[in-house]
Amino acid sequence: MTEKATDNPDILALQQRLSSADAGVRRIALIELADLEDPDGLPWLVDALSHDADAPVRSEAARLLEAWEDAEVVEALCAALADSEATVRQAAAQSLSELKSLDAGRLILPWAGHAEAFVRASALRALRELRLPEAAEPALQALGDTDPSVRREAVGILGWLRHEPALPALACLASEEPDTEVRRAAIGALGLARDAEVLPALTAALRDPAWQVREEAATTLGKIGLDAAGQSLIEALDDGYWQVRLRAARALGRLRHAPALEGLASLLGHGIANLRKEAALALGDLRDIRAMPALRAAEPDSDPEVRKAVRIALAQLEAAL
Repeated sequence: MTEKATDNPDILALQQRLSSADAGVRRIALIELADLEDPDGLPWLVDALSHDADAPVRSEAARLLEAWEDAEVVEALCAALADSEATVRQAAAQSLSELKSLDAGRLILPWAGHAEAFVRASALRALRELRLPEAAEPALQALGDTDPSVRREAVGILGWLRHEPALPALACLASEEPDTEVRRAAIGALGLARDAEVLPALTAALRDPAWQVREEAATTLGKIGLDAAGQSLIEALDDGYWQVRLRAARALGRLRHAPALEGLASLLGHGIANLRKEAALALGDLRDIRAMPALRAAEPDSDPEVRKAVRIALAQLEAAL
């Protein structure tokens, strides 16, 4: 049991309710205790998370501890990832994901090797945005985990860390990973590259069976700015899903890939306004005056956002004259 000591009269006034036989009373008392924002109240919250017999009380304690990064709190939240009740595990995982300090990350790191997949995935999720350098090696190992949720979180860490040694493994996942969401995450993480090393994996992903992966591939190709991806992106303008076409159009605009002019102009007559808008903006980015006739024809478009995009594109082309 955590040692409790305080001279805060507000905390002392809550003690009877914190030990009440009524779980509902205990839960409300914990909320009031957390509202005091006094570190002296942490032992009661930690004890409730670790030892209370009622799952909703433990879940509430996990939620209330999200703002604290004390070592004892972090350890208790990590232990709660293996709680017998899913609601408690999920609340603990969410609170851990809100932590911001590298010291907290170092306490979480050993849990990435836990026997339970949920614990491993939650620990990696909590580490992701901390950008803790020490997390790179466990994340690389986790790319081979048997559970897809763990692999997905490992990919996220490597992407946030911009860990270039992971590129070959991520490129392999992009094509061979059976789980759609892991493939999609791997494609996004390949955006940390700035050379042609990842181009084959990304262009191949434009033909992935899952449209979400194709969409991510088009987005990533636009980010890394390799003109050699232009032809593959032009082909993606004919994708069966408009979301993929939109991202391909945006990428071609960012690349200023002149051969895309005809394909982009053809999208100005598409039935989906968002796609017409993106095509118009991309044509403006090309800075090619040959796009003017198509844009002029699109000026009376029925959608105000498309008309605005056409005006912007025309202004860009006129400035290039």
